Amino acid sequence: MDILAAARKLEAEGRSIIHMEVGQPGAPAPALVLQAARQALESGRLGYTEAAGILPLRKRISRHYLDAYGVDVPESRVMVTTGSSAGFNLAFLAAFDPGDRIVLTAPGYPAYRNIIRALGLVPVEIEVGPETRWSLTPELIDAARANGPVKGVLVASPANPTGTMMAPEALADLVRYCEDEGIWFISDEIYHGLVYEGQQATALSTSDNVILINSFSKYYCMTGWRIGWMILPDCLMRPAERIAQSLYISPPELSQIAATAAFDATAELELVKAGYAANRAMLLERLPRIGFDRLLPVDGAFYVYADIGGFCDDSLGFTRAMLTEAGVAATPGADFDPVHGASFMRFSFAGATGDIAQALDRLSVWMQRRG
Repeated sequence: MDILAAARKLEAEGRSIIHMEVGQPGAPAPALVLQAARQALESGRLGYTEAAGILPLRKRISRHYLDAYGVDVPESRVMVTTGSSAGFNLAFLAAFDPGDRIVLTAPGYPAYRNIIRALGLVPVEIEVGPETRWSLTPELIDAARANGPVKGVLVASPANPTGTMMAPEALADLVRYCEDEGIWFISDEIYHGLVYEGQQATALSTSDNVILINSFSKYYCMTGWRIGWMILPDCLMRPAERIAQSLYISPPELSQIAATAAFDATAELELVKAGYAANRAMLLERLPRIGFDRLLPVDGAFYVYADIGGFCDDSLGFTRAMLTEAGVAATPGADFDPVHGASFMRFSFAGATGDIAQALDRLSVWMQRRG
């Protein structure tokens, strides 16, 4: 966000900036979504809904799991939320008590850590690397449990910032391990649908006793609509619903109506995804030639996480210089990994292909000047 603010300031001064720092789609919401929203606005009344979400959307989410994964999820276990961020708050509040320890990966999405701490819980960040393909394993969690009990494990696949994805069998092994050990497994699946290599799997294929969080923000191009969902075990559904009632009453009705139409916009959304795939291919080809030749596997999402430790150990300073001198905004790794993040940076390729090509041209010239 600091990089984004600096980029906006330069743009206000007349500078041309290419944005590769923010993790949101460059495309608008699908036409069917916009049409549904217009029709809802013409009705003249939008109000509170059930805290768990309107029934048509919950039924449509239920059907999505049967269509996409062959998993039967009754709508009674579907909770609509104000974005995945609300989902994480509800999960942490409903399933844990103050002081409980929750395992996360480093690198990982920084808001996990921040929310956990704000709620009086304890984040346990486990460094992952190439030896486990940047993923958690039962052995790594066992090592963390030697320092105290672990009550939860949170995994994102595909992940932010790395874009890497767990193989279905590895994910299933981890889910079974947590179930056997009485540990809540929280599966962040908000980048599902955006997969280029490998096979995506949902944690629900292994167990009903998981907390699953997803969102309309990424694949469905609806970040500003602030709408997401959870799939919960029966025992957590009522507690989460009661907490949601107290925190925000209900998700926005307009966004819920619009999101119901998003599942029928696959043709348009797959065209957007094809653009991401083209951007990804371009980056993987050209970044190494420019000098960014240590890249993590980019299985899904829309990020490339680059190890720049070979020529820089201050990614914040590096990205600031890249912004001001080359006009390209990217994200330093420090927030994603407090220990080793100074040697990494993240490029988002969710923008227009022409912009990505221009950014690479600028970076090529800039890196040559840096020597």
